[in-house]
Amino acid sequence: MIEIIMIAILLAIAMTFYRVLKGPTVFDRIAAADTIGIMFLLILVLLSLYFEREIFIDVAIVFALLLFTDTLIMAKYFSN
Repeated sequence: MIEIIMIAILLAIAMTFYRVLKGPTVFDRIAAADTIGIMFLLILVLLSLYFEREIFIDVAIVFALLLFTDTLIMAKYFSN
């Protein structure tokens, strides 16, 4: 069951990547890149459940923190 969910998430990532490439504005591209990062975060959590390893949760938390700060920095940089 987890494999099917991960395949669906990967398909959603592929569709969202189109918005990163062809976004009408730079802020749409930033939001799409953030969405892709959140989907990869979800895949990390699902892998943690699948392999029953808690280290993936720790990695996901650090990745979420970096993703959040990266989004804020890009939004601040491109707003000027």
